[in-house]
Amino acid sequence: MLRPMATALVTGAGVRVGRAIAVSLARAGYDLALHAHASLEALASLAAEARGLGRRVTVHGADLADAAAVDRLGAEVREAHPALDLIVHNAAIFERVPFAEVRREHFRRMQAINLEAPFFLTQALLPCLHAAPAPCVIHVTDVGAQRPHPAHAAYSVSKAGLEMLTRALAVELAPHVRVNAVAPGTVAFPPGYDEAARAAELARIPLGREGDVFDVARAVCFLATQPYVTGQVLAVDGGRSAVL
Repeated sequence: MLRPMATALVTGAGVRVGRAIAVSLARAGYDLALHAHASLEALASLAAEARGLGRRVTVHGADLADAAAVDRLGAEVREAHPALDLIVHNAAIFERVPFAEVRREHFRRMQAINLEAPFFLTQALLPCLHAAPAPCVIHVTDVGAQRPHPAHAAYSVSKAGLEMLTRALAVELAPHVRVNAVAPGTVAFPPGYDEAARAAELARIPLGREGDVFDVARAVCFLATQPYVTGQVLAVDGGRSAVL
């Protein structure tokens, strides 16, 4: 059950899945700490929408590829929100690069944003989690952590690491902090997908259709309210992960 004046941090909240998560949490009664890097204008619009629902909102900009910026973000959120009931690590980059063309700079940035930032931001915010009565951390992973696509090796490695971090922290931070993950499938095609690529992707989904960003948001809200669920990865993929 949501306690009065519960607070959630959502990273990558400006657009797409992150925005849907933040809107859903605001509607559910959470005050918000909202993060973005490139989508600050969209983040300001989201903050205004949440405030219109009567929520207290703080806005934070940071490049999660920069370790110092992650540390600053942690300090800002600690100061603004001494207690956090929920952290949703949604921010990520998704880039198609064939394995033979992956360079160290690309690989390191992928791991920094998708894996290292959730690791060290949660670490920085442990005092805020421990100050809340029943806190939860939720990682947004990907079915690609278990079912990789060609030309996405660096991305799949980062998301597989995030799934392991989910289980590792569920063990280490118990019993006070629960840690779970949501693994979306095709819920929003990235820019540049042509019709043939879309059709091929949908053909691999048992439900035969693309999902919606609010499908992921509903899964986040579900996990946030389940007091005896931790260490789990919930696929939201139309059955894609069940296909060989």
